Amino acid sequence: MVGKPHFGKTQVMQSDWYRALTKYEKPHSGKAGWQLFNTFVPYITLWAIMVYMLQHGVPYWKVLPLTLLASGFLVRIFIFFHDCGHGSFFSSRTLNRIVGYVCGVLTFTPYEEWRLAHAGHHAHAADLERRGEGDIWTMTIEEFQAAPKRTQLAYRFYRNPLVLFVFGPPIMFMLLSRRPHKGADKRERMSIIITNLAILAILGLASVTIGLRAYLMIQIPVMGIAAIIGVWMFYVQHQYTGVYWARHDEWDPMRAALEGSSYYKLPKIFQWFSGNIGLHHIHHLRPRIPNYNLQKCYNEVPVFQEVKPITFWKSLAYMGLHLWDEKNQRLISFRELKRGTL
Repeated sequence: MVGKPHFGKTQVMQSDWYRALTKYEKPHSGKAGWQLFNTFVPYITLWAIMVYMLQHGVPYWKVLPLTLLASGFLVRIFIFFHDCGHGSFFSSRTLNRIVGYVCGVLTFTPYEEWRLAHAGHHAHAADLERRGEGDIWTMTIEEFQAAPKRTQLAYRFYRNPLVLFVFGPPIMFMLLSRRPHKGADKRERMSIIITNLAILAILGLASVTIGLRAYLMIQIPVMGIAAIIGVWMFYVQHQYTGVYWARHDEWDPMRAALEGSSYYKLPKIFQWFSGNIGLHHIHHLRPRIPNYNLQKCYNEVPVFQEVKPITFWKSLAYMGLHLWDEKNQRLISFRELKRGTL
C-alpha cells in the first residue's frame, strides 16, 4: 500500500514529478527491436531443439523442461503484445499493430479484441461499480450473501485455486479466446477471425512438416504454462492485502493506480521474463510507458519507491482472498466470512 498521505487526483496531477513522467513515455525503436531479437531468437531456437529431440526419439520427459523455459519467453512475447496494445512499444501505430497481431497469434490472443477489453480494465480498475471488463471476477460480501445459491457455488468454483490458476488459464487462452465476447464490434470480430485463421495455418503447416503430434506436444505445455503465469501475474497485481477499491462516486483514478495496483518485486531473471510488469503501480498511472522504461522510471522517481513491494512468497497467501469487505475496506477469505470474524 502507498505510504500516507494518500495520493488524490488533484495532488498527483499538479505534482512536478507527475508531469515529468512524459519523458519515460517516449518509445525507442532500438530498444524495442533488441527486445524482439533477444526474445524471438531464443524462443524459435528452443522450438527447433524440442522438435529435433522429439523426432530423434528423445524421451518426452527430457523435452518438458525446455517447454518451461520456452513458456517464459512466451510470457515476454505477451508483454510486447501488451505494450503494442497501449501504443507504447513503437512510436509507429502501424508497427505496433503489426507486431501486436504477430505476438497475438503466438499467444493465441486476438489483438483488437484484447486491446479494447484491456483499455476498459485500465479505465475502470478498482471501481466497484464498473467491474467485469478485463478483470478477475470479484464480489463484495453483500453481493455474495444476497446471490442465489447457484451463483454462490459458481463463484466459489471460479475462485478455487485449481480453477483460477491451473485449469482456467489454458482454457481461457486456447479455447475461450477463439470466439467473440457478447457485444464485440466488427473490428474485434475481425481480429478474432484473423488470429484463428493464422493459428489454423500454423496447425496445417505443422501437420505437413514436423507433424501435428509433435506440434501439440510442444505447444500445449508451452501455452498452458505461459497462460498460468500470465493469469497469476495479473491476479496478484490487483488482488492483495491493502489494495484500494471504491464506489464510483468516491473512486479516484490516481489512487486506483498507486494503491490499487501492486509492485510485485521478483528476482531479476523473472522480472526480465515478465517484462517489468511487476512495476504495475507505475504502469497503471502511466500506461504509455513501455516496459523497457519502467525500471528506470522507478529508479528515478522516489514516489514510486514508497509503494511497499510484494514478494513471490508473500503473494502466495493472496490465493486465499475471495471477497471485498466494503465496511473494512479489505479483501477477505471465505473462511473469514464463515467465521464471522469481520
